[in-house]
Amino acid sequence: MKSSLFAITLCLLLAGLHAPFASADQSDSKPKIVELDRIIAVVNDDVITQNELKKQVRLIKDRLSRQQTQLPPENVLRRQVLEHMVVNHLQLQVAKRLGIRVDDDQLNQVLNNIARQNQLTLTQFRALLQKEGYDFADFREDIRHQMIISRLHKRQIDDKVTVTDQEVDDFLANKAANKGMEEEYHLAHILISLPEAATPAQIQAAQAKAQKVLDELRNGADFSQTAIAVSSGQQALKGGDLGWRKAGQLPTPFADVVTKMQVGDISGLIRSPSGFHIIKLLDKRSGSKHIVKQTLARHILIRTNELVSNDEARQRLERLRQRILNGADFGQLARANSDDKVSAANGGSLGWLNPGDVVPRFEEVMNGLKPGEISQPFRTRFGWHIVQVMARRNYDNTKDFQRSQARELLHKRKAEEALQNWLRQLRDEAYVQYRFND
Repeated sequence: MKSSLFAITLCLLLAGLHAPFASADQSDSKPKIVELDRIIAVVNDDVITQNELKKQVRLIKDRLSRQQTQLPPENVLRRQVLEHMVVNHLQLQVAKRLGIRVDDDQLNQVLNNIARQNQLTLTQFRALLQKEGYDFADFREDIRHQMIISRLHKRQIDDKVTVTDQEVDDFLANKAANKGMEEEYHLAHILISLPEAATPAQIQAAQAKAQKVLDELRNGADFSQTAIAVSSGQQALKGGDLGWRKAGQLPTPFADVVTKMQVGDISGLIRSPSGFHIIKLLDKRSGSKHIVKQTLARHILIRTNELVSNDEARQRLERLRQRILNGADFGQLARANSDDKVSAANGGSLGWLNPGDVVPRFEEVMNGLKPGEISQPFRTRFGWHIVQVMARRNYDNTKDFQRSQARELLHKRKAEEALQNWLRQLRDEAYVQYRFND
């Protein structure tokens, strides 16, 4: 929330936020007080207003209704949404101190992407939001805040997490981990949280609450509704839905439990430093071999600089292409002319390429060629190229893929654990005061 809003709110309070209006009954000499807005939470030096909370509650209600999820009592939902807003405000405060921001051009690009994903223009998307009663300016700022928080997580958590080769080797050597990489699990989650350095009394109280929740679930309580009402997890307002995960993507305490569960099972209490967890296995599916279409290609690159213009680079490649078509050897011309010295030493060969190994423009041109065909000159950020496709094949790179996946899964697991601990510490160290009674 912008600091200017805090200043405006304070000014309104000092001036008398409850503005008087004349009563319709002229016999009543006392003016009526109409409440425009009020502060319902103080978060360090920031505030959350009642109108802001109402907007967020409405958004959550609409989303849950579309998902046909039964809503918890109004006061429970309001407290859950408010706590979620508090954590977001704390993160935005940290981001502001660190100078993390999203400018209008970056925001507009994301908004255009969202509109395109819905097969709409931005103007049409804006009109649709307004038709459904949503303020586009508010939606725009919500997206900006999400982008800022995402960048904050990358800077504070993701970029600091490392995965060693030994950790990857150990992960792949473990049979349970390998099974976890082959199987995918759709999970729902409830967290009954603990503060940092919790006392024995706090631990006992949290465990008793978690056990009560677990008993209610096993007696038929709806998991999604319960998660919305009581969970402190990041996905609580989505019914605790964690989506599809491989076991390696899960926090360490979950992995061994999940692989032994059947669809529909609810786990016992799982203890971690952040609190007591309950998970439900919604579904699972098997993985398969990873087959990719590889392309064997070679190219000649001419870089542009102060001495070589774009036109000159393109014309040089056109002449080289014509010489190859007339019978000259591609490899010899690449060795003599290409500015990519690594591939030039191998006659311009780039070896067998997987999807994504080269920049998008290069891959687009390459994929449009038949084996033996040579492209027209084209430009990428590296300069001007001609490329020849020599062969294609379907390749089982399951082992390489699993190693890449293992590294990614381990990184994600570490990052999620680190994020949960960081958010808990951020919340514990903050000054938060609620100013409403249910």
